[in-house]
Amino acid sequence: MLGTTAKQPAADEPMEDAEEEEATADLAAFQREYEDDHSWEALQEDEFGRLRPLDQKEEQRAKRRRLLSAAASARIRRGMIRYLQVVVDLSQAAAIADMRPSRLAVIGGVLQGFIREFFDQNPLSHLGLVVLRNGVAEKLTDLSGSPEAHIAKLRAALDCGGDASLMNALETATDALKSIPPYGHREVLIAFAALSTCDPGNVLDAVKAAKQHRVRVSVVGIAAEVHICRVLTQDTGGTYGVALNEKHLEELVNEHAPPPPARAADAAASLVRMGFPQRNAEGFAGAAFVGADCKLGDGGYTCPRCRARVVELPSSCHVCGLTLVSSPHLARSYHHLFPVPAFAEVSADELARLQGCRRTPKAKPQLWPEVPWRAHCYGLDPQ
Repeated sequence: MLGTTAKQPAADEPMEDAEEEEATADLAAFQREYEDDHSWEALQEDEFGRLRPLDQKEEQRAKRRRLLSAAASARIRRGMIRYLQVVVDLSQAAAIADMRPSRLAVIGGVLQGFIREFFDQNPLSHLGLVVLRNGVAEKLTDLSGSPEAHIAKLRAALDCGGDASLMNALETATDALKSIPPYGHREVLIAFAALSTCDPGNVLDAVKAAKQHRVRVSVVGIAAEVHICRVLTQDTGGTYGVALNEKHLEELVNEHAPPPPARAADAAASLVRMGFPQRNAEGFAGAAFVGADCKLGDGGYTCPRCRARVVELPSSCHVCGLTLVSSPHLARSYHHLFPVPAFAEVSADELARLQGCRRTPKAKPQLWPEVPWRAHCYGLDPQ
């Protein structure tokens, strides 16, 4: 007799069918959740062709925060020469995808923009990078004034793993800042993504050391608030904020681009000796200092005291230690001493005014001699 045997299904076919059904159910649930969400209707095009959200309340709140911040800090003393250590948490917590595409990508993009903004507002300052990974703190770059060098190093180091150690980060940053001259403001900014810290000792000892060396530590949390970070910022006089989303993270980080209020006990007012070097011709070849290394190249600048060569400005001469700057750097730092007054919002009823100063002559004539715009207003009689 001839017998027939039925074909037995593979053992993994039921598992594959279950995975397909689960994926289909997830897709259907996603479609049901967002089927009435017309996100494109919440955008409008402004006069410059850019898309902006229609949430007017949020824009008004942001404008109000900027005006209040500008008014509150208009007469606050700020430091012009800052030394900032940026600590980046690249532990395994940075690989979580609660931000799109991931925390790691968002942190990298935000910090690259922050580095450029920092040197744009603080041309006389220095910045260094420290990364937390596998329980250790690695000094990525030394304190210098080259934004492109920091950005290149940060892009090459965006790889996460292991745990984060807040104690090692504080010790590494404090060791790099404790030898800063008294006129420099010592600051640390930590982008912390983990919910815990794995330390080899008591982290409070590192907090006391940072406070003893007058290091101001600020933390930007990416996941949630951590108690030790709150204690750290309160003891050292820094700030602590937790990001709600990608946009909020960028706002919290960029708040540290302008110099913070300076305390008299932290940095005494003193004269700083600076040099204005001459730029060498492109065909002039010689040895120049690039960070701690001496390399051959053309161009650069010559120190007016010891005639050593550096590649870029601002920087410190590696031979005599003189701070080398240019006049545009001083001019760009001047606005922190005398900031521009906040703009006053004008209603549509006040537009029917003079063309020069837009002030009605019948408003307050007794105040005309006190304002400088009277001499430049073509609608007023100077007599």
